[in-house]
Amino acid sequence: MVVAALVLASSVSSLAFSLSLSPAFAQVSSSSAPGTYGTARPAECVGLDGLRTTNVWERAKEPQLRRYCDLLASGTAKLVGDGPLAKDVLTIADEADRLLAGRAAPSVLRGRALLRLGKPQAALEAFQEAVKRDDRALDDPVALLAWARANARTKHFDEAAQAYRAALPRTSTLPAQERAAASFEAGMIVMAQGPNAIDAAVAMLKQARRDSQDALQVASVVGLALALDRAGQRDEAKAVLAERVRDGAKALLKDARVLGALSDAGVPEESDALAGMALEGVDAAGAREAWKKYLDGPGGKGPWASHASGHEGVGAPSKKGTR
Repeated sequence: MVVAALVLASSVSSLAFSLSLSPAFAQVSSSSAPGTYGTARPAECVGLDGLRTTNVWERAKEPQLRRYCDLLASGTAKLVGDGPLAKDVLTIADEADRLLAGRAAPSVLRGRALLRLGKPQAALEAFQEAVKRDDRALDDPVALLAWARANARTKHFDEAAQAYRAALPRTSTLPAQERAAASFEAGMIVMAQGPNAIDAAVAMLKQARRDSQDALQVASVVGLALALDRAGQRDEAKAVLAERVRDGAKALLKDARVLGALSDAGVPEESDALAGMALEGVDAAGAREAWKKYLDGPGGKGPWASHASGHEGVGAPSKKGTR
């Protein structure tokens, strides 16, 4: 995909924006959760307070530019957390686009809102439009992760995996919870590409295990064990499970945040493989049921079908001596 190539070829130098913002933009930024904007801000909004020019045309544009930057800040703040404000962001993005036509930032904001609203194809198109306007539009880790998720949810798995790989080194400024989700999603989608990518998946899931908490940590531990087992390192996989996974793992793997992360990564069927892996040591019947469900679904046609088949019969009662 040409757009993905443009995105991934972009230099990370545009992530270094750190100058002052317009007053309203700075106010929203200071009151928002860490990671609201990622590390980059629209270039046109950088240093706005320092805009002092004798050029009559530039002075005439300044109020319009301030309004544009305030709109972007407001829209971005509405996407923080789980608030139901994403629809409002579409209106805000449209207004910002009208104020300064042709800029990339409103399209990025629109794409993030559409993704939150469960419209990944429309989100993907918005991000593609942003890249047409500025080939560095998605350099910011928040935007790049949204691009990865939009590709994953629309089954563009190669592009999604590439975007996740590009995003992970840039997530150091994000809160630990966001970093953990990104690493878990990346590890799961990269693992789903097959044996050739398994080592990278192991590394990503180890990072997710370090950064995550609660249900997502259990999912990361089980994901790591699954990756190790698929890599043929079965003793290591068992040791990883023994450290953290207990009887309540099945319920934790059904946690909304875990299921949401798997959906964001485009691999919801992997929830059955995770369940099968977690249950083998504590509930053999439940494990067999989970592996069967995995094989009956998309996983049965994927690169790990033979691995799942090998696990499906584990712990099954012997037919010898049965009546």
